[in-house]
Amino acid sequence: MNRLQSLEKIAAGAQGGDLVFPSSVAISLKIRKLLNDPDGHLAATTDLVKIEPLLSARVVAMANSVAYRRSDDDITDVGTAVARIGLRNVQTLVNALIVRQLSGAPKEDRTRELLDHLWEHTAHVAALARMLAKRVTHVDAETALFAGLVHDAGNFYLLSRATEFPALLDTERAEGEDAAEIAVHRMVARKLDLPEEIVEALEVVWQGYVSSEPASLGDTVALAKELAPVDSPMVHLANGREIASIDITIGEEHLTDILAASTEEVHSLTRALSF
Repeated sequence: MNRLQSLEKIAAGAQGGDLVFPSSVAISLKIRKLLNDPDGHLAATTDLVKIEPLLSARVVAMANSVAYRRSDDDITDVGTAVARIGLRNVQTLVNALIVRQLSGAPKEDRTRELLDHLWEHTAHVAALARMLAKRVTHVDAETALFAGLVHDAGNFYLLSRATEFPALLDTERAEGEDAAEIAVHRMVARKLDLPEEIVEALEVVWQGYVSSEPASLGDTVALAKELAPVDSPMVHLANGREIASIDITIGEEHLTDILAASTEEVHSLTRALSF
């Protein structure tokens, strides 16, 4: 079975309800549901974050990143970190953890390497998307961060099926694969119950389109994906896709100048997002 056939079989199974996530995802989804309770408060949120050590570490790391730091003092406790970054960003980090967990715990070295590489790419895209939202497209920065973190959820899920469908790791791409892969992305997004605004924006990203005058949420994440210094291992550049050199003018500034001025902020947040 080749890669296209594998994708089509997975997509068909997903349409029939065969889209099962690892048990660790189920636990994180429960945490997300509790965090989404409108009657929740800071103390309850802090207690929920402490349930998941990896989440606790990322909350503290984000609070200490250049993007969110308000003083020279490092935060070392979860409660203060939650108060600094806010409930909305805690919810974003829970969704990031869910995406990271979609691949399960692969036993094969090759799959584990791809998983780590894919998350490194994701963290760069999310950090860049937040910065670009603030400086270039002027969409909501925290929504851009969220969209960047979940944009490749479908690929994390596909890595979880690589043992069953080894052709998913093939580097050769055939005609028709893009449509089948996008179908999987859509189904995973629906299964994760991502907001409609996010799914609509990610359609731009999945199609691989970058506007020459980026303005929307989709443009923001698509541009961040193009600019990320770490390419996605699931994009097969050897098959003719080239990353264009992008340097657009934003007001009186060039994109390259904006990127240079934001290097520390982006790198700091990227490190904080490294699950």
